[in-house]
Amino acid sequence: MENECSFNRYVNNYLKEYREILQRMICGMTKAELGSSISHNFIVQMIPHHRAAIEMSKNILKYTKNDELIAIAENIISEQTKSIENMKAIQSICCRHINECQKVELYQCRVNRIMKTMFSDMSRAYSDRRINCDFMREMIPHHMGAIRMSENALRYNICPELKPILDAIISSQEEGVRQMKDLLEKLECRY
Repeated sequence: MENECSFNRYVNNYLKEYREILQRMICGMTKAELGSSISHNFIVQMIPHHRAAIEMSKNILKYTKNDELIAIAENIISEQTKSIENMKAIQSICCRHINECQKVELYQCRVNRIMKTMFSDMSRAYSDRRINCDFMREMIPHHMGAIRMSENALRYNICPELKPILDAIISSQEEGVRQMKDLLEKLECRY
């Protein structure tokens, strides 16, 4: 009975922290100060998105002993920290790259749909209280959101300094999704 209570407390602590991180991300992304620059808007919404991935990865590292998942989480922390630094370094240049109002509206309309889907998928991610599996089921829609947001931004006239960052987000997050899907299958996790 005591072991079961300890396990439940352990899982509940992981899930509570995940939900808190998710809420901070949703708030950061939806309340970001947007302007007339698609490049700026992408950056101010992607930074809280990346911060959430870093926090979620640090959360799983407190609970997992799976070497493959540890490597995935550490890679997320490393890549997304670097990506945030790169975006901050170009933010003042990119905010001067102004787009037509209609283009900004089209861009943001699609971003809002992407975010709505991502928030919903992450909030409703299947949980069987196997923390390793839960993390990956939560992180895959998070990564998919970043991929879709980056692909969407690339359809518009954005500052040239942002393009390599978007390409890096797409390639690293696609690789992360592939690794997590492989590990879900290996661990026989329902997805």
